[in-house]
Amino acid sequence: MRKKPELLFEEFATDARGTSEMDYLEVPVASSMFAIAGIAVLVILISLFLRMSYLNIGQKQFYSARAQRNVNLERPLPAQRGIITDRYGEVLAKNTDTFSVFADAAALLKDRQLLSETFSQLSDALGVPVEELEQTLAAGDYEQAAEVPIVRNISPEQAIAVRGLNLGTITVANDLRREYIDGEIFAQALGYTGVDDRRGAIVGRAGLERSYDEVLRGSDGSFVTSRDARANVLDEHIAAQPISGKKLVTTLDAGLQRYFDSRLRSGLRSLGVTVGVGVAMDPKTGEVLSLVSIPSYDNNLFVTPGKSKERAALVNDSVRKPLFNRVVSGAYNPGSTIKPLVALAALHEGVITPTTLVYSKGYIEVPNPYVPDKPTRFVEFNQQELGLLTVRSALARSSNVFFYSAGGGFGDIKGLGIERLYQYWQQFGFGKKTGIGLEPEQPGFLPTIEEKETRTRQPWRLGDTFNVSIGQGDLLVTPIQLINQIASIANDGLLLKPRLVRSVGGAAASPPEILENYSSWQMELGEVQAGMRDGVVKDYGRSHALADLPFSAAAKTGSAQIQNNTKTNALFVGYAPYEDPRIVILVLIENAKEGSLNAIPIAKDVLNWYYENRLGKQDTE
Repeated sequence: MRKKPELLFEEFATDARGTSEMDYLEVPVASSMFAIAGIAVLVILISLFLRMSYLNIGQKQFYSARAQRNVNLERPLPAQRGIITDRYGEVLAKNTDTFSVFADAAALLKDRQLLSETFSQLSDALGVPVEELEQTLAAGDYEQAAEVPIVRNISPEQAIAVRGLNLGTITVANDLRREYIDGEIFAQALGYTGVDDRRGAIVGRAGLERSYDEVLRGSDGSFVTSRDARANVLDEHIAAQPISGKKLVTTLDAGLQRYFDSRLRSGLRSLGVTVGVGVAMDPKTGEVLSLVSIPSYDNNLFVTPGKSKERAALVNDSVRKPLFNRVVSGAYNPGSTIKPLVALAALHEGVITPTTLVYSKGYIEVPNPYVPDKPTRFVEFNQQELGLLTVRSALARSSNVFFYSAGGGFGDIKGLGIERLYQYWQQFGFGKKTGIGLEPEQPGFLPTIEEKETRTRQPWRLGDTFNVSIGQGDLLVTPIQLINQIASIANDGLLLKPRLVRSVGGAAASPPEILENYSSWQMELGEVQAGMRDGVVKDYGRSHALADLPFSAAAKTGSAQIQNNTKTNALFVGYAPYEDPRIVILVLIENAKEGSLNAIPIAKDVLNWYYENRLGKQDTE
């Protein structure tokens, strides 16, 4: 075997000495490099210091609370939500004892298999889809509380079933459930509550529950369970007592509301239609006594677990629209019920006087600039010839020809014109929200020359003014606006803000808020009031069916053609007693015939009920 050559030290040293000087070069490091490195280190140290300061000072409370939650499970103690009553103290919305299911969010979210198994068992016990449970958990604010509610308001039987599952991450606790008396009858006014997804708190979602949520809600307390590192329970105690919400007393008359709802439903059934509105108001205070919008819904569905399909059906019902409150959100042509306002404006502007006479031969004709030999004809109802008319008889007979003349002008009468009509619409509350406290409230729609020209690229014509003068055309108002305007006539010119609440927490509501004061218009108001009264007492009056009531009344009917005159909405507005008005009512029936045929019988029965059950008893007492 060949021997490896031996490497001697002397040879190594000799080779090293013989190496060229260019094989090794020592270059000194520039002083700027040390400065840059120092600055970089300093920046890093400062950043670390600032971050530590932020975490230990700025976020001290947050991380301290998180550390506490690692050992303490905090669960909210629900506050008693304030009850809601009618004007006489009858309870309309209350709280009942129930149970709710809370989940240890942190533990479940760490273990997807545990979450899946737990929710599968919960779904079977409660009848709530797993997807719904997961969505509720994901939306919960588990940064604020270790236990979040995932199902509220379960029955005692369901509570027993869940507890029997012995799920370590699930707790069943006492809770409070909102319960609505005669839910479908009062739902449009009261609304309903729901769960705030982030906080798990019960909050108002619609109606008065939403508008007065802050005073009704109160303040939840908290219950704390302390644990050691092995999750063994060390202590349980109430950390904060819940504070109850305040009582809300509405202006509603529960008895009247039930009767109005029932009578309107029976009237709709007899006509084979499904949509109607009924409102009653005290003209002296602006208090709403009854608020009916049909179709309605059972608001208890929104506070009952496992009803997600039923709730979705209500939300997605685009035909019946049961969640749509037509009293404050429905925009309608007012038809002839606008004529009292047109009469007020025309009298106040001097366009007509109480003795002005207009002859109605059943129609008027306006020259057609495009087809001169075919004038445009504007007719009375059924083209009936009504003869000579004063403003009183025109209101009683509901003459179109008279109000064509007063609004648009004809013959010797100049007419108000669209600009002045627009001004008076606004003055009497149209085109803006009333502020009644129910959302979403709509302002309606007031047509103008500019708006029409922009929208249609067509000029404003005399016929447009004729149409809006009798409540047709593009003029749209809400039922609450219309009844409030009629109430101002009954109340001698005081336009009050309508309201639904009498007191909150025992504190009486403020005095009626006056929006406009026309009490100086005594001549104008007197003529309009007399015309509405003649509509009842005169044989030719369109509201003569009310003449046999055991008290005096004044009224105005209306019929509004919609959908290219293929359908007619029937309207009625009126008040009683005539000498000292105590109630104003409105009835609206969608897709009906003329108002005097279909709306009056309902209005008559409601007025009679109120006299027998309220006014008559008060007078006797």
